Amino acid sequence: MNTLVWIGFCQSVFAAIIMLAKKERSQPDKILSAWLILLGIEFFTCAFDFNFFGKPKLSSSFLLFNPALFIYIQSLTKPNFRLHWSQLLHLIPFVVFEIVVYIIDEPFLLDNFFKFDKHFLFRILFAFATILSWCIYNPLSLIAVHKHRMFLRSEKSNIERNENLSWVLFVAIFYAVYCCIAFIITVFVFFQHLDTLIPHYYNYVVLLFLVYVLSFYGLLQKQLPNKYLVNKVLYKNSSLSPENKEKIKHKLLNHFEINKAFLDPDLNMDSLAVALHIPKHQLTEVLSTVIGKNFFQFVNSYRIDAVKTMLLNSKNRYSIEAIGYECGFSSKSSFYSVFKELTGETPISFRKKIN
Repeated sequence: MNTLVWIGFCQSVFAAIIMLAKKERSQPDKILSAWLILLGIEFFTCAFDFNFFGKPKLSSSFLLFNPALFIYIQSLTKPNFRLHWSQLLHLIPFVVFEIVVYIIDEPFLLDNFFKFDKHFLFRILFAFATILSWCIYNPLSLIAVHKHRMFLRSEKSNIERNENLSWVLFVAIFYAVYCCIAFIITVFVFFQHLDTLIPHYYNYVVLLFLVYVLSFYGLLQKQLPNKYLVNKVLYKNSSLSPENKEKIKHKLLNHFEINKAFLDPDLNMDSLAVALHIPKHQLTEVLSTVIGKNFFQFVNSYRIDAVKTMLLNSKNRYSIEAIGYECGFSSKSSFYSVFKELTGETPISFRKKIN
C-alpha cells in the first residue's frame, strides 16, 4: 500500500508539472493541473497516515474527485468558461472533512463506523456528504459530456477524436461504476463484520489508474473551438409552416444530390446555411422534424452511399481509405466508425462480401 500511494503521489505531481509546461495552456489544462496536484496531496496524506500513524484516516477522495471531474468537463464543454472563485465552493466539503479528520484523529474503521461515540455524528455527516456528492456530480458529468457529443452531431459532418471527448465519457462512466462497486464492497465488508482494509486499497488502486488516464489523455486534449461550445437551441412554437418545411427539405435534398455538398470534409451547419441562404435553426428543425436525422447522420448517409457505389464498381482500384477520403471523410478512424455505425459492418467486410 505504501508503494502504491507514493507512486500515485509522484505520478500526479509529475503530470501536473508537465501540463503546466505545455506551450499553449488552455483553461481546462490549468484546471486539470490543479486537480492532479490535489490528487497528489490526497496520495501523500495516505502515505503520511500509514508511515506516522500506522493506519489510514477516513478518506475524502470522493469529495475531491466528484466535483473536480464536473468542473473539468464544464471547462471543456461550456462556452467561454472562466474559473471563478464561486466554483471553488464545490471543493469546500473536501477541504472541511479533510481538515476535521486530522483534528479529531478519525481512522478508517468500518466495524466501528456506526458506533455511538463522540464522533458518530461526524461519520454520519461524512457518509451523507459522500453519497450526496456521488448522486449529484456523477449524473451531471455524464449529462454534460452526452449533451456535448449530441450537439456536435447536429453541427458537424466530421467529428474528430479531440472534439467528441470519448475519453472523458469513458472516465465519467468508469468512475460512476467504480463508485457503485466501492459502495457495494463497503456495505458487504460492514455487514460481514470483516476487519479488513479492502475498500481502502480498492479506492486508491482505482484512483491511481484514473490518474494515469487523466495524465495521458489530458496532455493530448486540445482546446475545443468556441463556435462548437454552445448550447443547443430547442425550437418551440416554430413559425415554419408545413409548406415552408417541405420547400426547405426540397432545397436541401437538391443541394446534396446535385451539388454533392457532402463531398466537402469541412461541411458544417454554418457553411450549409450560408450556401442555401436559410437560417441554421430552420435547417436543424427540418432535419429533425421532417427528415428525422441530425446533421451528422444526414450528411454521412450520403457519404456512405457514395462509398458503397465506389466499392461496388469492380473497375475501381482505389484503396478503401482513399475511397473514404474521396467521399468526404476527413480521417480513416471517422470513416470506419461511421460506416460501421450506419451499415453494421466495416468497409473491409463489405468489400469482401461483394467480391
